[in-house]
Amino acid sequence: MQDAFAANARGDYAAELNIVMPLAEKGEAWAQRWLGISYAVGQGVVQDYAEAVKWYRLAAAQGDADAQFNLGVRYDNGQGVVQDYAEAVKWYRLAAAQGKANAQYNLGVMYENGQGVVQDYTEAVKWYRLAAAQGDADAQYNLGAMYDNGQGVVQDYVRAHMWYNLGAVSGKAEYAAKNRDSIAAKMTPPQIAEAQKLARECQARKFKGC
Repeated sequence: MQDAFAANARGDYAAELNIVMPLAEKGEAWAQRWLGISYAVGQGVVQDYAEAVKWYRLAAAQGDADAQFNLGVRYDNGQGVVQDYAEAVKWYRLAAAQGKANAQYNLGVMYENGQGVVQDYTEAVKWYRLAAAQGDADAQYNLGAMYDNGQGVVQDYVRAHMWYNLGAVSGKAEYAAKNRDSIAAKMTPPQIAEAQKLARECQARKFKGC
């Protein structure tokens, strides 16, 4: 694997492929996933989503969480396969169960929008919360929106402000900060102070138990 990383780092994609391909064909899950990524982005090979799906599927069947997530994305977007939200949910769920924050976030989106599953805001909040606890800025932002709108949780501007604030720091600066400042107009100064205190405490705990 280190040799493949080294070849990738120096931009020698032909050498990278020569390392990865034989191992993928022998059944190495990490190599199958790597090869899937190469085909998905067209790095060292002609871009081919169907071929990417083929290799992701082989790795995913061995329990590779990243491959499961990537396969879910292909079904979600209809790239290399017919778009199928139920199938996307299946693979997101498997990756999410292994703790993949991006899969937890995407699963939350599927529940929020009712794609591949019955729309369920409470379930969406559950998955957003798990991803947010890992520092996923998108999940933190969406969790703020759920509290803002009272979807899946009791409407709570203090919690909404807290999550928007954290999302702004973690990487959703423009949108999260805008929503944080917008919701602040509906809050009293003590409420804002409480929200800021909760955000500081949550950040200090690295988002655990928030």
